[in-house]
Parts: sequence; structure tokens; C-alpha cells
Amino acid sequence: MSDTTASLRRKISSAGDLQSVVRTMKALAASSIGQYEKSVRALGDYYRVVELGLGACFRVSESAAFVVDGRGHGDASLIGAVIFGSDQGLVGQFNDVVSGFAVKTLADLNGQPKVWAVGERVHARLKDAGLPPLGLFAVPNSVQAITPLIGQILVEHETCQNWGEVTELHLFYNRPTSGAVYVPVHQRLLPLDKTWRKKLASVPWPTKPLPEVMGGGATLRALIREYLFVSLFRACAESLASENASRLAAMERADRNIDELLEDLNSSFHRLRQSGIDAELFDVISGFEALAGSGKQTKRVVHQPTFLQSRFPKAEARGSEIANKDQKIPL
Repeated sequence: MSDTTASLRRKISSAGDLQSVVRTMKALAASSIGQYEKSVRALGDYYRVVELGLGACFRVSESAAFVVDGRGHGDASLIGAVIFGSDQGLVGQFNDVVSGFAVKTLADLNGQPKVWAVGERVHARLKDAGLPPLGLFAVPNSVQAITPLIGQILVEHETCQNWGEVTELHLFYNRPTSGAVYVPVHQRLLPLDKTWRKKLASVPWPTKPLPEVMGGGATLRALIREYLFVSLFRACAESLASENASRLAAMERADRNIDELLEDLNSSFHRLRQSGIDAELFDVISGFEALAGSGKQTKRVVHQPTFLQSRFPKAEARGSEIANKDQKIPL
């Protein structure tokens, strides 16, 4: 069925409205990327302070392995994992990449995974892959909403750890690299890596007076909790930055496609309108020519002499004179 000018106008208007929405989403995604990347950079100093505190504790006492490893009780074959995804769509392969990477990595580990999903979309992907999550958390929509989310995750993990259900904690999320490119990342938070602990213990203290660790295991536990908080916060912020980068790339592709569609629709509309104008002009010219031809034929018929006029021109002229005289006779 061929389009009409009215239908093309409706399509052009709809495409223009859709392009306005797409460009608004582009602007929001671009501003969100900067917001989350700024929060990650701001967290760097605090992360280094926590590492210095952990290094001081590791230097003072090597007997902290019990606190660090968390192997006091429970089944060591249970693995906890937090996977960050998205609640909303229009993010390309964002959730598919991180969920596939997490499923493959957890399958290679020795243990039964217990998964918490952050985001409805990644929750559905994990469920379809045969790894149904134990819990679902909503994705924060701002930097200020990240802290309450991390608090909920830590409470959930500590509850499982106290019951001896989980002795390991792994993170899976997408980390932005450059532009709209991101890569899936796996990080084991607990138990702390032995090589990493030795590396922290070897880092020199930045001032001449050396710190004095007080509180023993309580101080170490508090620093480990801060380390978990900072790691989860950074993972969530980087995941949100990657999500918005993926959405920005998707919106840019959609914007280009809409531009091409509008160009085609406008071209079709102008061709159709021009053909309509040409048809109307042809009808006007045809009608004018028809009327002009009819007028010339009528004029020739009116001035054509009759049979009597052509055979007896003098008699016709004499008759006209008599008629004129009769008209001048007074009554």
C-alpha cells in the first residue's frame, strides 16, 4: 500500500518526537558517566588510606589469617558472588556480557555458588542460564543511592557468613575502558589474597612516626569491612558508568538511524507532493486547452453565413433596408 502525504507527515512527526527522546537520553547518559567516574576518582584516596591501615595490621601480626581468611567454621565449598547489571534496557549487550562471564567463571571454581544480583535484567539472564540468584537488589539511580545499596549487600553477606553459609565473596561487573568500551571484571574480595596481603605489608608508611595498631582483631575486622565497602562501592560506580556508556552508544546509533529514516521520509514526501502538484498542473492545463478549443469553435459557427445569405446577398441587404425603414415609420 502506497503512502500518502498525510501518512508521511505522521511518520515524520513521530520520528521527530522519537529523536527528541533519544537525544534527551543521550544527554542524561553523558552526564551520568561523568558523575560516576568522578565518584570513583574521589574514592581513590580513601581506598589508599584503608590499604595503609590493612598493611600496618598485617605487619604487626601475621596471626590475623583467621580473621582475614574467615575459615573458622562452615562449608568452604560455598561461594558467594555479587553480580552488577542494570534495571533498564537500551544498553546493548551489557547484561549478557557480565552474566555470561560470571556463569563461566563460577563454573570453573570449586564450590557451589550463591549469587546476589543487582539489577532485574541481569537477574533474568542468570536465571535463564541456570544460576538463579538468591537475592535481587535495585540498581541505584544516583551516587547518593550507592551507599545504602552497599550497606544492604554487606548485611546480607555478614548474615550468611555468620551462619557459615558463605566463606568466599566474589564480584562481577563491567569496567569502562575508553569511550563506550567496557570489559567484564572478576574480583575476589574474601578471603584476602595472600600475595596481596604481603604486598600491603611491604608498603612503607608515608611518615616517620610508625602507627600503633590497637584493638587487635576488632581493628582488623573494621578495616576489612571498610575495604569491602570501598571495593563494592567502586564496583557499583564503575558498573553504572559502563551501563550509561553502553546506553550512550546505543542512543548514538539510534540517533543516526533516525536521521537516515527522516531523510528517506522527507525525500519520499517531497517526491509525492511534487507528483501531486504536477498532476494538478496537468489537469489545469488540460482544462484550459479544452475550454480554449471550445470557444474558437463556437465563434466560427456564429459568424458562418446562412444558405440564403450566400445565394442572394443583394436580396438580404435589401430586406435589411426595408426593415430599417419600417422601424422609422411613426405610429
